[in-house]
Amino acid sequence: MGEGSTDTTDQAKSGLNRALRHPIASFLAGFRFLTIIPISWNNSKDGKFFSSSLIWFPLIGLLIGSVTVSIVFLLMEILPISLLTVLAMFLLAGFSGFLHLDGLADSGDGLLSSRPRQRALEIMRDSHTGAMGMIVVVFVLLGKYAALSSLTGIFFLTALFLIPLAGRTAILLSMAILPYARSGEGLGRLFYSTDSRKVAVLGFLFCMLITALFSLKYLLFVIPAILLTVAIFSLWCFKKLGGATGDTLGAVCELTELAVAVGVVLVSRIQ
Repeated sequence: MGEGSTDTTDQAKSGLNRALRHPIASFLAGFRFLTIIPISWNNSKDGKFFSSSLIWFPLIGLLIGSVTVSIVFLLMEILPISLLTVLAMFLLAGFSGFLHLDGLADSGDGLLSSRPRQRALEIMRDSHTGAMGMIVVVFVLLGKYAALSSLTGIFFLTALFLIPLAGRTAILLSMAILPYARSGEGLGRLFYSTDSRKVAVLGFLFCMLITALFSLKYLLFVIPAILLTVAIFSLWCFKKLGGATGDTLGAVCELTELAVAVGVVLVSRIQ
């Protein structure tokens, strides 16, 4: 117990330094957590690198977006936009094993309940999805479909490229703002470290740089969409739960992806 506790403490204190000293191991730990792509090399050591893997979250989101765009681009001359949108949404969620949608559902059950903080946290830990969680997931997916299917050409592809990057960046920002809400151990706690805020700043700057490469118009709509979503949702989580959990981090990813998709729609309307 003492040795395991010391390992956890060391991990929490050295997130950024460990990432710089072990970039491949920390990247793969994050990649295996955020995707279902089977890369088994050195996976037995992932527990040591969860907190250091955070720095790679935006890049992993970018890779997910790149693969999705490549597949959709090859099919653009064959399938109508409605089917392409469904395919893209499936790929974006499926690459992560629908992990963030599960967090969104659990967060919906807890945050929309009328129960006090501790009971809300217990509801979120329950593996069964309630009516509130299902309703939230349906509306978020409908919102994404409505936004993406209204786009064409380069705007559609740009949205698919940016939203997974933005969603993983939102996770970092939420962790920088909110403490971990649960008193005991939890999956989300494994990713927290004393470097969470530094990592969030670096990740956010990376997201801004990639977005700016498209145009300043994207920067003016996409970045505020990320910040506004994270700010509002984090305030809600803090008031209701006292902080973040693994579920709310998944939820903020999904909500930010929706907000950014809407942001790209606005960009397309001012061309």
